[in-house]
Amino acid sequence: MARYRDALCRLCRRESEKLFLKGDRCYTDKCGVERRKYPPGQHGQRRRKLSDYALQLREKQKAKEIYGVLEDQFKRYFYMANKKKGITGSYLLQLLECRLDNVVYRLGFASNRRQARQLVLHGHVTVNGKRFNIPSGLIRPGDLIGLNDVSKKIVVIEENISKMEHRGLPAWLEMDINELKGKILHYPSRDEIDLPVQEQLIVELYSK
Repeated sequence: MARYRDALCRLCRRESEKLFLKGDRCYTDKCGVERRKYPPGQHGQRRRKLSDYALQLREKQKAKEIYGVLEDQFKRYFYMANKKKGITGSYLLQLLECRLDNVVYRLGFASNRRQARQLVLHGHVTVNGKRFNIPSGLIRPGDLIGLNDVSKKIVVIEENISKMEHRGLPAWLEMDINELKGKILHYPSRDEIDLPVQEQLIVELYSK
């Protein structure tokens, strides 16, 4: 499967804002956006006025980069959201938030979504007590997300949980820190999704 293998900080610099793709590093002065506040490349420091289409495209690319999904996957989520009655953009972000790898990240088991995806693929994560190794699996309210007994002792996971104060726990999730189990209380509303994304521009892009 196609995968982005270049430096993650380039993606944040391309959007000229922090997307928090590298976990704890993004909270320090080593962050690429903090050190070089201009897009990467030879012409990165030129001032450009973006067209309406370019603004819409950048918002879509930003959402894809944050959640680490490919174009076909992202388009599939949009069509799923578009079939529901209500605000398409909000449903789109809701679907992306309910991906298992994102939930693992939000619960603090991983420092970023890429690491969360790796934990899921390697069989460290359980859903309702059963091992589940599909990062794109959609989690529903009431589902319990936890770790295997052996995985709870992994040093990286213990360090990630100890640093949860950086991000905090979203209101739509519940965490039992002693048992290392999380639960989805309800589907997240747009107000509960803290992302620098203007989803309406994405809807306008796909609606053309």
